[in-house]
Amino acid sequence: MRASRLLLLLLLLQNRGRMTAAQLASELDVTRRTVLRDIEALSAAGLPVVVHRGPKGGVELGFGYRTRLTGLATDEAEALGVMLAAPVPELADLGLAEAGARARTKLVESLPDQVRASLREAQNRVEFVAEPRGDPDARVRALAEAIRTRRVVRLDARSRSPVTVHPVRLLRVPDGWAVVGEQAPERPVPQRNWRTVNVSARRF
Repeated sequence: MRASRLLLLLLLLQNRGRMTAAQLASELDVTRRTVLRDIEALSAAGLPVVVHRGPKGGVELGFGYRTRLTGLATDEAEALGVMLAAPVPELADLGLAEAGARARTKLVESLPDQVRASLREAQNRVEFVAEPRGDPDARVRALAEAIRTRRVVRLDARSRSPVTVHPVRLLRVPDGWAVVGEQAPERPVPQRNWRTVNVSARRF
């Protein structure tokens, strides 16, 4: 988590120039003390962080330091803006909604000024109205974690004939999700057939 915050702090200083500790704390949703510790960490890592004292002080990067994502044409920046503005409800299903929001912010902040301006103009021209959804199915997140950690899973675990799966992939299908097992990749099990999901401590 701290490494992620340090990267965002670096990108904010790159793109916005001098900022106060209070401004950085607001952007990063942390305390000023945490910001000061992070600034010390960046400096210790050899990055040219300059701290100005006094009422008009702040923090900035010295020596013209830049790290940028370049090479995007105007239409590519506009397309990226629309993609980033589009809601992705599947992220909530997978337990990645907060991580997705952080990733969007970092990606936008890493762009050059002109590209970032084109991206935001495109976002202002297109608005998405998210469809109402119920609470995410906790089983989807459990299966995603089982895939990451290569855990054996039992589907319909409370029945007399549970299905043992070595899950390797989740498919987003029109009526929900389906899980693909290593043993039978050609026969994904749809969400409606999962019922009770049991994730084993055993790996495969």
